[in-house]
Amino acid sequence: MDAVNEWLRTTLGLSPELQSKIITSIIIAVALWLINAVLNAIFLRRVKDLKLRYNLRKTFGYILFFVGALAIVRVWFGGFQQASTYLGLVSAGIAIALRDPIVNLAGWVFIALRRPFAAGDRIQIGQHSGDVIDLRVFQFTILEIGNWVGADQSTGRIIHIPNGKIFSEPLANYGKGFDYIWNEIPVLITFESSWKKAKEILQRIATKHSESLSEAAAQKVMTSAQKFMIFYSVLTPTVYTSVQESGVLLTIRHLCEPRRRRTRSEAIWEDILEQFNAENDIDFAYPTRRFFTTRGEGDRV
Repeated sequence: MDAVNEWLRTTLGLSPELQSKIITSIIIAVALWLINAVLNAIFLRRVKDLKLRYNLRKTFGYILFFVGALAIVRVWFGGFQQASTYLGLVSAGIAIALRDPIVNLAGWVFIALRRPFAAGDRIQIGQHSGDVIDLRVFQFTILEIGNWVGADQSTGRIIHIPNGKIFSEPLANYGKGFDYIWNEIPVLITFESSWKKAKEILQRIATKHSESLSEAAAQKVMTSAQKFMIFYSVLTPTVYTSVQESGVLLTIRHLCEPRRRRTRSEAIWEDILEQFNAENDIDFAYPTRRFFTTRGEGDRV
């Protein structure tokens, strides 16, 4: 060992004190890496819940990282007082040169403490929507939904978003506080159709597919009202009537789970098609053009 120390001193110009600090830092890093590997191999592998396992793995990783950073700083600067003095001298330069990473780090702290979203949540931040699949110190990752794909289904693309965006972009959480969203299905029928009968049919269909959700949502509203200003007076499905250029528009408004919006809409539409097909006085409307000649309209030529 003495021969190695002498070789390092003569060849690389490393003093014994500097050699000791380097070796100690390496030992600390290797020890923490081994601890993390043991935790993942023995303890975390036994956790069956994937979301809980992910959160525990991230938490252990952050704790070990900060413990290692503090230990290495103490090794190199001899104590926290000297370390804080040194860090104070360079903090101004770091703040200017590393503005974006510092903002992203502050965003990570905000996300960790306030928890506006967590892994597994479906969110929209700015123009990007998706399911959160990873949270890191400088960025979080979502599995994109929507875009060119309809009804909020996955596109398959993974988007990495800097944590600092949490301070500058609007954030919507599909399930934070209230686990349901309102979905609307527009149904356009002709002016000649019996719109009252069509409205009754749509109301029955909407109630059939949303009745159980309305009862569960009422309980969620009572729970959420303790934390948020959420006061829905009507949670049952409704059909609204309006007039468009091509016919009478009947709009179904109903509650659904964010991740089942497409399948719920599909089931409702299939019932609509079957029941409207059985009625002779209800027809779907669509934009049309009529062409005629003066002779065809009975005018004299």
